[in-house]
Amino acid sequence: MNGNPQNLATSGSIPKAAQALAQGLIDYAGLFPPAKLDVPTAVENYARYLRSERAPMLGRFICPAAKLGEVTKHAAMLMPGTFATSGYREMAGDGEPWRISAIVPHHSQTPIEDSLEQIRAFNHHHEAEDAGLAVVDAIETPIKEVGEIDALLDVVPEQLAIAIEVPVLTAPGGDIRGSIAALAGTGAAAKIRCGGVTQDAFPSARQIAEFMVACRTAAVPFKATAGLHHAMPGEYRLTYDDNPPMGHMHGFVNVFTAAVLIGAKAIDADQATAILEDTDPTSFVLTADTVSWRDHTAPIATVAEQRSRFALSYGSCSFDEPTEELADLVKR
Repeated sequence: MNGNPQNLATSGSIPKAAQALAQGLIDYAGLFPPAKLDVPTAVENYARYLRSERAPMLGRFICPAAKLGEVTKHAAMLMPGTFATSGYREMAGDGEPWRISAIVPHHSQTPIEDSLEQIRAFNHHHEAEDAGLAVVDAIETPIKEVGEIDALLDVVPEQLAIAIEVPVLTAPGGDIRGSIAALAGTGAAAKIRCGGVTQDAFPSARQIAEFMVACRTAAVPFKATAGLHHAMPGEYRLTYDDNPPMGHMHGFVNVFTAAVLIGAKAIDADQATAILEDTDPTSFVLTADTVSWRDHTAPIATVAEQRSRFALSYGSCSFDEPTEELADLVKR
């Protein structure tokens, strides 16, 4: 599910191991809460991020399947393609097609086949350069119970990567291992929701740690979404309202440092929980050659391998907040 394949060498003073940790890390989800932007604003933001010096941190554009038609309407002139007028050429560029992950509902009111047809139509239209180059090459969808997985995978085309959101907060008996084990060998990734706009939407550090360890045990890659706007955990605003509620949010540096070490079988769930709960930025050292937490170190090759094969990315409705905070963190 990894996104933008560019190299982070253009990111100035960011050490190489930090670059490996951050490569294609953030899937832009500006259409979703708490940002809840309209399609024209979100696609303009994505086009701008693609041309920024932090573009290598950018992954896919996240979009509900039902809004793909709006993306065609408002983003075609921003996508790479031969059609672009001189006024849009700088924004559109001559690069690779936009990569999009479609959020697909999975319930009786909206059959998944309807979403898959919308995806097929979008991809067919945007194969042509004069329509703007883009491709939905991944989908994300939630399940409520393990029994839904086989039927879901039966209808999803093989060319689409799929991340299945498992119910961490409501796992039977508080044990997520059954859901993850059901994904083993399917080629699907697991997806974890790390927060929301209310405090009760956030899983505990222990739940996230156990989710990642279960994924490693079952050899299932994962991605995350929501609640990871900030590099380090702490008390932050949960929405962008004028008087927003405050709450404890997890840090994406903690989550993906722990994930790299878990994927390398260097730590267990107890140690991963400690990493996720650590609010001291000096505990994390990102150099040219390694990513470290206290006395646990991963060389750059391990970081790159675990990011590409295991800890894939996370969705965020903000791109500026996490990229700016990472830049500030590595300057310390």
